[in-house]
Order: sequence, then C-alpha cells, then structure tokens
Amino acid sequence: MKIPQFLFLLVIVASAISCKQRTEAEKIVDAAIEAHGGDTYEQVKIDFDFRNIHYTIFKSPTAYEYIREFTDSTGTVRDVLNNTGFTRTVNGVKIDTLTEERIGAFSRSVNSVAYFAFLPYGLNDPAAVKTLVGETEIKGEKYDLIRVTFKAEGGGDHYEDEFLYWFGKEDHLMDYMAYLYFTDGGGVRLREVSGVQEVGGIRFQNYLNYKPADKETPLDKMQELFESGSLEKLSEINLENIRVEALPKN
Repeated sequence: MKIPQFLFLLVIVASAISCKQRTEAEKIVDAAIEAHGGDTYEQVKIDFDFRNIHYTIFKSPTAYEYIREFTDSTGTVRDVLNNTGFTRTVNGVKIDTLTEERIGAFSRSVNSVAYFAFLPYGLNDPAAVKTLVGETEIKGEKYDLIRVTFKAEGGGDHYEDEFLYWFGKEDHLMDYMAYLYFTDGGGVRLREVSGVQEVGGIRFQNYLNYKPADKETPLDKMQELFESGSLEKLSEINLENIRVEALPKN
C-alpha cells in the first residue's frame, strides 16, 4: 500500500526532530554531569552539614525537597522548600506569620545551598541556556568555558544571574566557576575547587570563594583577575558529614 505523501512528510519531520543534535555546549555539560555523578543524581537523598546547619536535599527529574535544620535563640528551626512552596517550623510548630519578603529570602537561601551542592547537575534544567564561550587555560590546564543564563519562565526568582563554568577538556570536571548576582546588593564571585569527596557515586567539591575589589567588575574579567592574584579570598565553602542514600526509582 502506498503511503500518502503527507504522512511520509510527517515521518520525515518527526525523525528530524528526534535526531536533533545537541549543541556543543550541551554536550560538554552532559559530559560534566556524567563525570560528577551521572544518573546517581536523579533519585537520591543527600545529607550534609554546612556552616553548622544540617541540610537534607532530595531531587528527582519531577520533584524536589530541600530541608535545613538548625538551633537558634527561638529553638529548633526546620525550613522546608519543595514543589508546593516554603514552610518554617520552630520546635515543631508551623510559623504562619512570615511575610512574603521573609519567605522569599529564606527560600533563596535554602535553594542556593542546594543548587551549588548539586553542581553541575541542574545545568540541564529546561530554563538553563548554555553557550560555549571557547577554550581557555588556567594553571597549565585546558578548559571548556561555558556561560549559563536562565529564561524568565522557570528560571526562579534570580533568573537574571549569570554563570561561567570551567570544565576540564580531558576529565570534564568543574574546577572553577564564577557568577554575577543581583540579590542583596549584587556582585561577582569566583570559586576554585579546594577539596573533593566521593560519596555514594557523587563527587562533592569544596571551594575557595573569591571576590574582586569592585563589585561592578564584569563577569568576563574574573579569570584574568584570578590569574593575576587580584581577587580577595572571601570565604571557604566546605560540606561536612556527607551521606548519600539512593532511593528507588518510580
């Protein structure tokens, strides 16, 4: 039986779409995610301590839940951010008097820690737009430099932030990152990997966190300033007591 021409054309179009090649930037990020943990990220619960606060991070392709727990003058505080929103309890009692401003600030704080702990996983989120800047070199090592921006839709409250990632040409590991942010007065930062822990099939990285003298410094100048020793070490980003629990896939 002869296939109608319009059906034949539909098959050709569908095949072309399904075979669409990923961009070079997307391929580099794919390789980096694989090098740092790959499929292990997709259905896992992670616990760690960061600056005397305990975090429990769950993330899957369709859902997430980020929890932080600490004790202060009010008692035992538990913040939960997930697909349905943000809640805070103190000594087991839900706090219903938080303003939208406070909810936003707490949500951004929890989300930021989870985001950086899971890198480079998350860079394939639909809102992330990846561009290959080119090849560069730091301390004799060659890197693919990737710029990541975010679409307004699905990009979160700080979708205007901009990121640079340095992925090793040979090992695909993320040794450096820099970012431009606008919350809390804004600024630019550069992070250099200072230590690595392999736990449960996932690579967790500690960082030295640097800032320039001028917070208006262009993001694209950060590598040059780092290599010339012109950045100031602001802090250390260290994850402690890491535990990884693989969860059954649905």
